[in-house]
Amino acid sequence: MRPAADIHHLLKPFEGRPVAVSVAAADPVNLPMIRHWCEAMGDANPAYTGDDAIAPPTMLQAWTMTGLGFPDSPAPATRTPAARTPATRTPTHDQLFALLDGAGYSAVVATDCEQEYLRPLRPGDELIFDTVIETVSPRKDTKLGTGYFITTAMQVRAAGELVGTHRFRILKYAPTKHARPEGTPAAVPTPSTRPRPVINRDNAPFWEGVAAHKLLIQRCTACGTLRFPWLPGCGRCGSPEWGTVEACGSGTVHSYVVVHHPPFPAFDPPYAVVLVELTEGVRIISSITGVPHDGVRIGMSVELEFIRVDAEWELPVFRARSDGSGEESG
Repeated sequence: MRPAADIHHLLKPFEGRPVAVSVAAADPVNLPMIRHWCEAMGDANPAYTGDDAIAPPTMLQAWTMTGLGFPDSPAPATRTPAARTPATRTPTHDQLFALLDGAGYSAVVATDCEQEYLRPLRPGDELIFDTVIETVSPRKDTKLGTGYFITTAMQVRAAGELVGTHRFRILKYAPTKHARPEGTPAAVPTPSTRPRPVINRDNAPFWEGVAAHKLLIQRCTACGTLRFPWLPGCGRCGSPEWGTVEACGSGTVHSYVVVHHPPFPAFDPPYAVVLVELTEGVRIISSITGVPHDGVRIGMSVELEFIRVDAEWELPVFRARSDGSGEESG
């Protein structure tokens, strides 16, 4: 359903308005948070441990995030005077969202982010950040619905030095309705509607393997660590050298979600997306076949198969085994 009013003229004045001014991060850069991040990401890079540890660069935004339920907690009194610069959180963001919600653009989805790292962050660094509404796009028509792209820009400083920038973009939109009369079967998607993967120099050999009906896993030739998805370097030892191992094709469902929204021409919600733990120990996100979306269970045994989605393209998916091993693990 497309809203009748284009309110871009009301949104444009928000560009350049501050969201946060000289706000201190809730905690200094610290080793426990670095450890938790690395454990969650499965990143064993030795640069993030020990006396000379640095923080993973992609943690930049994590240091500036507020807690759930204590968004306005004051900075600890132990901070340095420089870190206790008078801070301001403005109502700009809430006002912008209220205007969009009131006009019918009530849904939101994150679309992308860009970060720039100017120097490594180390334990003890106390961070100050400023955030502004950078741009509000003209109204756009997307597959999700009609709406506006909003970009915020953050600058992060330590001891007065700019250490990184973070640009975050969302779409505030009015969802497109895809209702069909009761009893009418879902339309069969045409092959051209199926999204294509982005193939680059780092993952091209993986897709060459798929074309040959092989599921290839990267293996570091320096330390032997297996990794998936494909990356240009080893997260354990940092070596850029690698070879491949062909997966045997067996695995279990480690986790899963059931997708209900948004509708997309190539898919017919609801459907399940699974995180499969392969016998080799790495995990892969994929579709699951041979079982309805509400029949998927954690611990379910699955096996690799390849399905053709158009005349030129096949994809690796996983089929639920019919051997009765579908109970949820304890």
